Amino acid sequence: MQRTLKKKCLRMALTVLASFFVLFGVAVLEVPSTAAAPQSPGSFHELVEEVSPSVVNISAVKVLESSSAPFIGPFGQQSPMRDFFEKFFQFRMPKKFKQKSLGSGFIIEKDGFILTNNHVVEKTEEIEVTLKDDRTFKAEIIGRDPKTDLALIRIDSGDSLKPLPLGDSEKLHVGDWVVAIGSPFGLGHTVTAGIISAKYRKIGAEVYEDFLQTDASINPGNSGGPLLNVNGKVIGINTAIFSQSGGNIGIGFAIPINMAKDLLPQLKKGKVIRGWLGVMIQEISPAIKEKMDLDTDEGALVADVTEGGPAEKAGIKRGDVIISFDGKRIQEMQDLPMIVASTPVGKRVPVEVIRKGKRTQFQVEIGKLKEPEKPVVADQEAPELGMTVREITPELAKRYQLSGTEGLVVVNVETASPASEAGIRAGDIILEVDREPVNDLASFQSRIREFEEGDTALLLIKRQDATLFMTLEVRK
Repeated sequence: MQRTLKKKCLRMALTVLASFFVLFGVAVLEVPSTAAAPQSPGSFHELVEEVSPSVVNISAVKVLESSSAPFIGPFGQQSPMRDFFEKFFQFRMPKKFKQKSLGSGFIIEKDGFILTNNHVVEKTEEIEVTLKDDRTFKAEIIGRDPKTDLALIRIDSGDSLKPLPLGDSEKLHVGDWVVAIGSPFGLGHTVTAGIISAKYRKIGAEVYEDFLQTDASINPGNSGGPLLNVNGKVIGINTAIFSQSGGNIGIGFAIPINMAKDLLPQLKKGKVIRGWLGVMIQEISPAIKEKMDLDTDEGALVADVTEGGPAEKAGIKRGDVIISFDGKRIQEMQDLPMIVASTPVGKRVPVEVIRKGKRTQFQVEIGKLKEPEKPVVADQEAPELGMTVREITPELAKRYQLSGTEGLVVVNVETASPASEAGIRAGDIILEVDREPVNDLASFQSRIREFEEGDTALLLIKRQDATLFMTLEVRK
């Protein structure tokens, strides 16, 4: 009896235990595995150890000319005392003063060629490069390209240096892991990691831009440093951040490495030569789409054609909508300048346009863009005023915290310029010139051309929620 009871208890225990293992096994199989993100490494330690000797710290001494230095108070650019201090000190500051800036770069060839940002090394008296082993060398500028913010410098270290391999930025996907290395705030060889947040970003900094967006922490001093994939290959050059405070908030921008690879042969020669189409273009607004009876808002609307230029010779006219260039689709107006600029001078390419509802193709022989001429976008620069203005895009509205996307926004003010002396700031919206509304770049430029040197222009400016009139002296 007792033995029988023991056997029954044993069988029951074994049954419960077997059921437990079955259930437990199923539960284990249902637990999410750490392999859910197979491309995320457990550590970037080995990658960092491998690439760090190729990342450099750049120290540049710049000579700035100014009648006044910008006032930075405890509240930054938004200080309520900014106007008072700038006016009080502007006559007490030297006309020229030296400023030391810090940036980053990375070795791309063993004989000392280093890639960085143009804004890190432009207008410099001397450039020093510090390697990971703390050796410091004087550097010379080999070539610069302000339009893409790229620069190539070189040092003579006396020995063979370790270059970083260049990857393919076109193969990147949103969500891919990336690592940024640089010298934020002068803190050498700082490593941050994140993902690619977006591709093909245009932030209104230059005409030739096509940024990668990343949430890897990028701060002042990171400029020019490499953005790497998980294989240790450079896929971008850290360039800019979106921030109201000047620090990282998780939105950084990098120049795709493919753009740099395309320009490297020309940078080594000291000068970048770009293709020229000879058109001024603009975006297709909903109103223009309706008025011109277009079935799409893709493409670049030709606002003007340069007399004697490649486009005019081929038969392209004002009012045409360019939808394809050399077999490449033009989805947005900003796509065209990039593609044209990278096309070899003298090459004949097919250009497809929509003219009065019909598609037509032209063969265009690409010319050479002359430096004094503006790029292919009907643009922005008003050198006699010392400021750059752009039509407001959603990107610019977000960047300057604007409430709408109508009007012209000031994106840059030159030091010691008429605009600077008048008190105009980046982020101001220009509503009128001499009491006449200016709703687009064409009307703004038309009004400015009417002024002679020494004339005074009256501008109506919107700043945050207020409007104010400003006067400035026109210089040519």
